[in-house]
Amino acid sequence: MTENMLTNAAFPKHVVIIPDGNRRWASEHGLEPWEGHEEGARNTEILVREALRLGVQELSIWGSSMENLSKRPLVERSALLRIYETYFQKLLESEDIHKDKVRIRFIGHWEDQFPTSLKKILYACLEATKDYHEHFLNFFLAYNGDDEMRRAIQKIAESLPAGGKVTDSMIKENLMTKDMPPVDLLIRTGGDPHLSAGFMMWDMAYAQLYFSQKFYPDFGKESLQAAFEDYARRERRFGK
Repeated sequence: MTENMLTNAAFPKHVVIIPDGNRRWASEHGLEPWEGHEEGARNTEILVREALRLGVQELSIWGSSMENLSKRPLVERSALLRIYETYFQKLLESEDIHKDKVRIRFIGHWEDQFPTSLKKILYACLEATKDYHEHFLNFFLAYNGDDEMRRAIQKIAESLPAGGKVTDSMIKENLMTKDMPPVDLLIRTGGDPHLSAGFMMWDMAYAQLYFSQKFYPDFGKESLQAAFEDYARRERRFGK
């Protein structure tokens, strides 16, 4: 990636990563599913550092859907929560997070789903970075986009007077993601080009999509750079 791309108007400001393929990666390597999640967590650390280095202002990562935490085997779910504890504790103690003034945010129903020990770490991340505004690192945990939209509509319906009109700003203000800008680039790994559970459906309206054949643990910083280069070559028309 050339250095001038960092100041190019085509460089994405808000990047989303859907990290698919951890379990299939583990299966190919003769490992247990949660070992794929562990490798994915290690790769997340690499990608976060690289995204910050390249100048991404807002990076969002979908950690788990609501189904991930309710329908998968108990041993896998327990391992995933343990991985979260380890990873987010490391993130809390990361010098880069504080040096680069990165605000951490968690979106979803994690407060209802996670054990107290994990929630304490997440609360600590929120508190330690609440005054940072140079970069934003968002983790979607126990999150579904269709659930987010349904709840937003319900909130609007309960407060809207008879005959009142629903506006774009009203919808945005009632979303879990109300403080986030529109998505510029969504990257999905795993070789299966699709979206899931309406992820950030309101703010994905004009997003560019990039699908990688690589499983998430193999999607390293060179792959991230390639996605950005592909994005920079595209022309965004925004419906024009």
